[in-house]
Amino acid sequence: MKTIRELSNELKNKTLTSEELVRSCLKKIEEENEALNAFIWISPTAIDEAKEIDRRREAGEELGVLAGIPIAVKDNILVQGWEITAGSQMLEGHMSAYNATVIERLKNAGAILIGRTNMDEFAMGSSTETSHYGATKNPHDRTKVPGGSSGGSAVAVAAGFVPCALGSDTGGSVRQPASLCGVVGLKPTYGRVSRYGLIPMASSLDQIGPFTLTVEDAALVMEVIEGKDENDATSIELASTTAPELIEPDVKGLRVGLPKEYFVAGMDAELRARIDEAVKKFEAAGAVIKEVSLPHAKYALAAYYIVAPSEITSNLGRLDGLRYGYHSQGSNLLDTYEQTRGEGFGPEVKRRIMLGSYTLSAGYYDAYYKKALQIRTLIKQDFDEALKEVDVILTPTSPSVAWDLGAKFNDPLTMYLSDIYTVTANLAAIPAISIPCGTAHGLPVGLQLMGRAFDEHMLYRVGMWFEKK
Repeated sequence: MKTIRELSNELKNKTLTSEELVRSCLKKIEEENEALNAFIWISPTAIDEAKEIDRRREAGEELGVLAGIPIAVKDNILVQGWEITAGSQMLEGHMSAYNATVIERLKNAGAILIGRTNMDEFAMGSSTETSHYGATKNPHDRTKVPGGSSGGSAVAVAAGFVPCALGSDTGGSVRQPASLCGVVGLKPTYGRVSRYGLIPMASSLDQIGPFTLTVEDAALVMEVIEGKDENDATSIELASTTAPELIEPDVKGLRVGLPKEYFVAGMDAELRARIDEAVKKFEAAGAVIKEVSLPHAKYALAAYYIVAPSEITSNLGRLDGLRYGYHSQGSNLLDTYEQTRGEGFGPEVKRRIMLGSYTLSAGYYDAYYKKALQIRTLIKQDFDEALKEVDVILTPTSPSVAWDLGAKFNDPLTMYLSDIYTVTANLAAIPAISIPCGTAHGLPVGLQLMGRAFDEHMLYRVGMWFEKK
């Protein structure tokens, strides 16, 4: 699959039509998706929409970079008229009544939405194995997981089905599968992209972000989907940013921070070697490498798995089977609630609802939830201080490469540990990007860059330089 930039140029120069591009994507999906399970549904109108873009182009209309480009959508982002299930039996058959803001903006830009991608149920998981539609497989080795929760979107790009897919990132759900599948995955600053029309997992942590083949492509998509939205009070009015084509990929004099808490004994040796090689490339190009400290990072995973389940409990309280979604009739109202939620939700979702209910209960609120919020504030302060000394913070994205399907499925603690490098960016509400960084044990490794809030431009600049190396 070519990049968005390359495809856009071909469409503009009329050496390729959008219809041809969409048909080639659909053909590849038809041939390979059954084995990978990246897509759970394909739009029947994609070809007609592509024809319409071609007609407009032939008529001389000035179209944007994304016009005619096929894009996949994670199954928790609303597209009007499409079924939306968030990978769960609980919402099976539920139809989206409206477009998410990101979808509205992509449609206005002429992008062709090609289908829904598989995901961990309600975005709870790190392997895309908890979906009602079955596990998604890694295209680099089909016996391995693709990461999660946005595994379907990561695979859709990595397998060459589409040049871009949307995911959501609450604790690493874009960056970690991007790392395991060898593509670019961006989690924007909290508030940069509207969450309106995203089925919420943990509302104070969720952000929508793109999977692409290059950092420039991620910047091109962000130009379209970011910005203030009156339907999302947490979205921010943005100052104008440099167009992706004008960004100078350069790291001379750049201060790169390596958090000592992230580079510890026990890290996989091959994975560590790839990160060390990347650091040497930065050094050789004139970047200043500096050790920084994030002293409260050691509490991040514990804080995350208190804050997130607490918000999950609240958000999923609306799914009772009476208003929409799965319904199981009991002998009375309480039985109906219990049966519906007991049958409709999978084990991981139930686990997190129970965890959240426990930490929010009267006897434990102060001991757990309140304390986790305090830790979250300290983590943000740590990042604020560190990012005064450096321009970006560099870490691995994941502590391991892709593991065997089923290997961690029944071991939630081990599964949760796969988010150890990613949850801090969500807790601190800062931008972070995963960029391919070679291979270890024959599988992709991801390099994570974190930056100051709303300074995605710095991540683009550094990331574009790194991928050229």
